[in-house]
Order: sequence, then C-alpha cells, then structure tokens
Amino acid sequence: MNKQRIYWLCQILGWSFYGILSAFLYFLDTQQASPKLFLNQLIPIVFHILLTHMMRYIIIQRGWLTLSLYRVIPRIFLVTIALSFLNYILVIVYTYFIGELSERDFQSLAIFASTILSVILYLIWAMIYFTFHYFERSNRTLQYEAAAKEIELNNLRSQLNPHFIFNALNSIRALVDEDPKKSKNAITQLSNILRNSLMVDRKRLIPFKEELETVKDYLGLESVRYEERLKTRFDLDPKAEDYLIPPLMIQTLVENAIKHGISTLRQGGEVAIKSFINNESLVIQIRNAGQYENGKNKVREGYGLVNTRKRLELIYGNQSRFEIKNEDKNTVLTEIVIPKTL
Repeated sequence: MNKQRIYWLCQILGWSFYGILSAFLYFLDTQQASPKLFLNQLIPIVFHILLTHMMRYIIIQRGWLTLSLYRVIPRIFLVTIALSFLNYILVIVYTYFIGELSERDFQSLAIFASTILSVILYLIWAMIYFTFHYFERSNRTLQYEAAAKEIELNNLRSQLNPHFIFNALNSIRALVDEDPKKSKNAITQLSNILRNSLMVDRKRLIPFKEELETVKDYLGLESVRYEERLKTRFDLDPKAEDYLIPPLMIQTLVENAIKHGISTLRQGGEVAIKSFINNESLVIQIRNAGQYENGKNKVREGYGLVNTRKRLELIYGNQSRFEIKNEDKNTVLTEIVIPKTL
C-alpha cells in the first residue's frame, strides 16, 4: 500500500471514528437516535477531511515539513485558527440549508466553543501528521546512512585484495630459484591465504579462528623472507575462536607490524598475538618490536591502520575500540576490542 492510500485511509477512518464517538456521546446525552442525527455527524466529518487535506496541501507547498519547530508552530497555529473559522462558516451554511439555523448559532459563546474545538482537533491532526513525517524522515535518513556505510565498507574491503596479494607475492618471489621445496610450501600457504581473502568480498565478518589461519600462513611466508630476524608467538584464549571479526583485519595489522617494525630493525624482532575475553568483549593484542611515532615525520599512520579504523567504525560504531601505542621503548602495542554481538 502506497503512502497516498495510507493517508486517505487514515483520514477517513480517523475522522469517522471521531464522528461516531460524537454521535454516541450525543445519544447518551439526549437519548435520541435517528438517521438525521447520523447525517448531521457525517457532514462535519466531510468538512474536517476537506479542511485538514487543505492544511496538508499548505504544509507541503510551503515546505513547512523542513522548518524547525519554533518556526513551524506559529504557522500551524494561525492556519488552524483560519480553518476553524472556515469550518464554522461551512457548518452554518449547511445548517441554513437544512432549515435548523437559529440565533443561538450566532452567539459569541457558540462561535467561540465551535472554533476552539476545531482548533484543538486540527492541532492534534497537525501533531500526528508532523510526527509521522518526522519518524519517516528519520527512518529514511537511517536507511541512507546504512546504505552509505555499506558502500564505503565494500570499497574498503575491495581495496584489501590487490594490496594484500602484492605484498604476499613479494614474500615468496625469491624462493622460486633458491629453494624449490620451500617455494612449493610457500605457494600452498599463499593459495590458502588467497582463498581466505576471497571472504573479504563475500562476508562482512568471519570467526576469529579463521582469521588466525590466514595470519599464520602469512607469518609463515614472511618468516621465509626474514628468516631468523622474525620470531612469532601466540597466546590465544579458546573462548575467542567463535567471535566474529572483519576478514583480513588481523593480517593487515600484522603486516603493518612487520613493515614498520621488524623490517626496520637490523636484528629483527618478535610479533606476538594475544587474545582474551574481557566483559564479554574480545580483546586482541598485537605486540611487535619497534617504535610507533605517528605524526612525527618518522612513521605515519599508514593505509592498513586507517582502513582498520574505518572498518571497525562502520561495522561496530562506538562499541569497538582500536588503539596503537608504544608499550615501552622497544615494543609497539596494537589493541582491538570487539563486542560479542552487534
């Protein structure tokens, strides 16, 4: 059902309910019921429908739906007063044609009471109308923001594949001639990595244990290139295995740790990955030898870190946390906190 049909259905049902209620209260007061009574209630219903539809036309044509509250309230109030007087005139004309017009209809109290009742009814109608459009606009904005975030997230995911493949191929390039056996094992590891990296395009989140398989294959490739200069250590909580995380996120951070940490040190160093549960959130810590000096010309926050921040923000909002800092003068700590459920 489209919005136009919903609008007219609400108009007819809402004002009909008001007319039936008015007729019922009149019957309780006078104990009189006749077809004429219901006809006298039907005509005002038609007037209310037409006049509120006129108000809707004014609201749309003058763009009042986009105005701030303090600007729209006086405008609506003036329109309701004008339409209430118009409603009173229409009722007087109808009463005249059915031959029931009397001097009482022109008394100040009768005019005031009729106008005030109409003003109240039209203000209630306007409040309902604006409330409906407020929630509709808010819902549309949320849908737009969600769509925009999904598009941005897809763009970030699509950027990871070529970036990752290029670095992985560099890790095994020298092996082909030097050690065919190791190169065969490295190609198998690369095959596993590429197969897992396809999840970036298909899945928004994967289990932490699947991400670790990619990380271990990647570290296996890098250990061939750096040999004794690269040491690895894992301290993993089994409870963390089923937590969902963005694919290739840990691999990207490990790659960053090697590129900006281990590779810059003549003696190399260690990359340690630790996971544990804290307040039902998954905490992932990556420690590597080196120093983090963001914003001091020596080391800038690179593509991998910017990408990770954006992905976490788009998926988890303020429920996640990402931090990179110097734990001591020889160690960089990268820490991610991810909620259990979205």
